Amino acid sequence: MNHFSRDDISELDQLTLRSSAMLLQKDFDGTFGAETIELFLLSSYEEFAPRLANQTYLALFAERFARERLRALARVEGKSDDTRPIVLFLCTHNAGRSQIALGYFREMAGDRAIAWSGGSEPGSAINPAAVAAMAEVGIDISTEFPKPWTDEIVRAADVVVTMGCGDACPVFPGKRYEDWSLADPQGLTVEDVRPIRDEIRGRVAGLLHSLSVL
Repeated sequence: MNHFSRDDISELDQLTLRSSAMLLQKDFDGTFGAETIELFLLSSYEEFAPRLANQTYLALFAERFARERLRALARVEGKSDDTRPIVLFLCTHNAGRSQIALGYFREMAGDRAIAWSGGSEPGSAINPAAVAAMAEVGIDISTEFPKPWTDEIVRAADVVVTMGCGDACPVFPGKRYEDWSLADPQGLTVEDVRPIRDEIRGRVAGLLHSLSVL
């Protein structure tokens, strides 16, 4: 576990990362070796450390993101027997639109489909107006955090939904893409975010119907 024994990682985070590595090794036993898991975990931590506002849960966020990435890589490499459809929601900061879509998707789809999200320029925290607007409809996105997308996550997705990331959005030939033209909630009030939230709900429902999930 020498990857995590560094002066720039707090002792508490070192302990958490070591514990996370053991959990991931148990979950991905026979799929990926310890070296791969530790590298994914450390690279996820290093991505979040300089920018996330919530430093308290850095190591736990790294574990969650590393788990997504490893699940995606297993799908890409044919090492997974999970055939549920995967949808990836992408926007600029992964703080508003894509997080609202992710929240609705998981609420509506349950365990019948998988959804991830990412941003071309991930922010430091989830938009509080988006969190409040979703809380009004009984969906808690307050524990989410802005993430980038990675090659394996895009490649694993069956559908990539883009929302304003423009030319920065990744394009892989043969993959299904949808571009949703939506206002950016950044800087808006909860009142202004509500119509955006409601439009996203309708679009997510339509997407799930097209995937025969609803």
